[in-house]
Amino acid sequence: MLSLLLQANFEVPSMLQDLLDSEFAFLLLLGIFVLEGAMLMYFMPSELVVPGAIFVFGASIETAIVIISIAVLGATVGQLALFMVAKRGGREYLLQKRWFRVSEERLDKFDGWFDRWGPIVVPVSNTLPFTRGMLTVPAGFSEMRPRNFVVLSALGTLSFETLLALLYFVVLPYL
Repeated sequence: MLSLLLQANFEVPSMLQDLLDSEFAFLLLLGIFVLEGAMLMYFMPSELVVPGAIFVFGASIETAIVIISIAVLGATVGQLALFMVAKRGGREYLLQKRWFRVSEERLDKFDGWFDRWGPIVVPVSNTLPFTRGMLTVPAGFSEMRPRNFVVLSALGTLSFETLLALLYFVVLPYL
């Protein structure tokens, strides 16, 4: 499918192209990653953001480094916000919020992971697809200090986004 898009004269709408060419393009990308980190980005799988950004902004190593840096900053800010909401609001508060789309059963599962493995699961879960960011909330419920959470969250996001960028550069040439 992607190869068909690349072979076709895929044209970005002019309004979107103007935004991508402006000085606000990377700020928009930062906002997307903040939403992704806070688990509020329901319109797009997080696994597509970095490869999509590399595709749109230019497939160079330098551009990928900038995009990964923006991803780490934005996702970490978003996860820290969710961590603080969990820390201050608590479990029942989050489960009552419509924007928090994690069921009580799934939250129990991730609480169990955090209880069993401790803080190390934060970067591990941030590195894995489909569990990405899920340990943010149990970490917020724990006694973990925000500074420790930020470091662990950023490390996991850095590894996840770097792997996605590498996949883009390794797999795309074969499509």
